[in-house]
Parts: sequence; structure tokens; C-alpha cells
Amino acid sequence: MENTKILFISQEITPYLPETEMSKIGRYLPQGIQEKGREIRTFMPRFGNINERRNQLHEVIRLSGMNLIIDDTDHPLIIKVASIQSARMQVYFIDNEDYFHRKAVLKDSRGRFFADNDERMIFFARGVLETVKKLRWSPDIIHCHGWFTSLVPLYVKKSYNEEPLFTNSKVVFSAYNHAFNDSLGENFSKKVSFEGTTDDDLSIISEPTFRNIARIAFRYSDGVIRGSENLPPEIDGLMGGLDIPVLDYQPTEEYIDAYSVFYDKILTE
Repeated sequence: MENTKILFISQEITPYLPETEMSKIGRYLPQGIQEKGREIRTFMPRFGNINERRNQLHEVIRLSGMNLIIDDTDHPLIIKVASIQSARMQVYFIDNEDYFHRKAVLKDSRGRFFADNDERMIFFARGVLETVKKLRWSPDIIHCHGWFTSLVPLYVKKSYNEEPLFTNSKVVFSAYNHAFNDSLGENFSKKVSFEGTTDDDLSIISEPTFRNIARIAFRYSDGVIRGSENLPPEIDGLMGGLDIPVLDYQPTEEYIDAYSVFYDKILTE
């Protein structure tokens, strides 16, 4: 369907981060969907190893300045933007000095999971949705890529379900072979708690493992995509039992067309 509005929320996008299966889809899928006549917006975290000068990021003052409260602490929300000229598309970056100015993505130089990755993913999810509200832009499809975006479906369906811009939005989640063995902290579900979420919602992530993070993403999505050909067994098992549409893995030369058709299917369900 032309004129459909698609919001892409990605854990990784190249050229801002190194090329991976996920970052390449984050880069080329929005362009391909835009070339099919659809309107897009694209978001990712402004991780500290992204070179702002080389990539010509600049702050969007009119969108910045809000504070998000996480675990009873205020955190300023900064929005930056850069353009991929060859694709005629912009990428919005969610930034915050405490969460995203270290020179790494999810692990330190010794390979240790950052202790605040829980708050970082909460801040990112809510930061994207608050920024879209400021843009006054109503997406038909919200497509999330990677576990770092796993809370977006929950917030769209429970915390922002009465926000007119998101009332009719459908959520698609792409799962990738990017598992982690760490826990997101014993207070994770308490920190995730926000307007509209219930104890039942949050019970899924009382033990915040990679599997349970996927469970909450799947529960509040309208469709799920196998972003990697080989997924961790525990995720494969979850996807096999879903009662929502699931799109199997699509090779590089076919995924843009296949995802486009899948979006239309989700919108007409």
C-alpha cells in the first residue's frame, strides 16, 4: 500500500556502526521501502563510538530538551539527526550523556555487559516514542530490529495506546542471532514499569534474560520476522508457538519485497 507510514527502530545501522546482518538491514530496508512510495522515519541509539563529525550528526533543538524519568531519576533526552545522501533518507539518533557517550556499544573493552544496559534500552524505547509524538507523525507500522528495541511493543500497546498518533499503529519485531547471556538486573521490571503497564505485563521480565526479553517483544507485536537464518534455539521455540503472523528468514535479494508484502498483511489482519 502506497502512502503507508513506516517507523523503523533499529539497534544498529551502517555506516554509523560496523556492518552486520542487522546493521545492513537497518540501512537498506528503509531506503527500499521508501522507494516503494512509502513514508519512513528511522531511529537508532547514538552510541558513543559513532563519529559525529565524520557522519555529520547535529542536534535537533526543537525536538530535544525533554527529561525522561527512569528509576526516579531525570535523564535529558537529546535528539540528533544525520542524512544518508545516496538514499535520500535521514536517521534520528536518541542521545544522552550518561547512557550513550562511552566509546562502546553494549560491552566494555573487556567484553563485560554494561550494568546500565537495562536503563539504556528503556531510555531508547521511550525516547523514540516521545520524539515521534513531537514530530506529530502517526506510523501505520512500527518495525523494531534487535533485542535493544524489545520494549517498544509493550510501550506502544500499553503506555501509548491512548495516544492518537499510535492508536492504530501495528508493531512488527525482527529477531536476530544476537543473544546475550547476561541478566539485565534484578530491578529491571520495576524500572520498565510505566503508565499503563501492569504486574501481569511485567511478570514476563521478572527474570530479564534474553529469552524473556524476546517473549515480551513477541507478546505485544502484531507480527514477527526471522531476521537471521539461524536463531538461538530458545527463540526458535518461542516463534513456533506464536498465534500472530510470522515471516520466515528472507535472503538479501528478496527481503525488501517480502517485508513490504508482510506489512500489508499485518495492516489488513
